[in-house]
Amino acid sequence: MTRWLDDDEQRTWRSFLVATQRVHEALDRQLQRDAGMPHAYYMILVALSEAPGRALRMSELAAKAQSSQSRLSHAVARLEERGWVRRDRCPEDRRGNVAVLTDAGFAALEEAAPGHVAEVRRVLFDVLTPQQVRDLHEICATVRDTLER
Repeated sequence: MTRWLDDDEQRTWRSFLVATQRVHEALDRQLQRDAGMPHAYYMILVALSEAPGRALRMSELAAKAQSSQSRLSHAVARLEERGWVRRDRCPEDRRGNVAVLTDAGFAALEEAAPGHVAEVRRVLFDVLTPQQVRDLHEICATVRDTLER
C-alpha cells in the first residue's frame, strides 16, 4: 500500500525541491557571471584541489563531483581546453586516467572561491539562525548517510 505524503510532508517536500533548485541556480549564475564557469566545473576543481597531489582517478572524481563518467569526461575536456586540468595515465594500471589540477586551474579556483563563498553565505547561511544551520546540517547528514548505505 502506498504511503502518501500528508499535508505537512507535501509542503516540506515541495519547499525542499524549490529551495535546493534555487540555491543551485543562484550559485551557477554567480560563478558564470564572475568566474566564467558553471558550478559543476567549480566542484570538479574543488575536488581536485583537495586530493593528494591535486589528482584523482576519473572514476573517483565522478563520484566526488556526483556526475556520470560521460558527463565528467566532457567537463574535464572543457577544463583541459582552458588549461585548468590535464589527464595523465593512471600509474597503477596504465588503463585508467587521472585528472590533475594544473597551477592555472588552482589559480582560477582561488580567484573564484571568494565570490562563491559570498554567494553561499548570501543565499543560505545569512538567512538562517545558528540553530537552523545546526538543524540543516543534522537533517542533510541523516539523509546523506541513509542514501550512502
